[in-house]
Amino acid sequence: MTDTIIRHEDIEPEKFPGGATYRTLVGDDHGSTPVRCGIQTSPPGYATPNHAHPYVEIVTVLEGTGEAWTDGEDGITEIGPGTTMVFPSNTAHGFRVTGDTPLVTYGVHSSPDRIVEIKD
Repeated sequence: MTDTIIRHEDIEPEKFPGGATYRTLVGDDHGSTPVRCGIQTSPPGYATPNHAHPYVEIVTVLEGTGEAWTDGEDGITEIGPGTTMVFPSNTAHGFRVTGDTPLVTYGVHSSPDRIVEIKD
């Protein structure tokens, strides 16, 4: 990566199943940075699959409301602006949008690659 100023509108969003989009702000498919971060916009009704990463993931809610969990849905926590979630490595987690507006999050993957393992 050579840019030090990144304009979000200049980045083409990646489409996720279920209607969410993700703009990778830092990081690429070549491992040129020690972390990967971006902004995910999830529409009302969207839910991530239960999943894990082999590294720590940090997610901060910028807009909207939802629910998040780790190790299954027994410990569901409400999330909204001003909430940061730290998901430990190899720990199943997920979130869903509960409001009528999109949930916008800023996520940091402590890896140059985004590696996702879907859990049942």
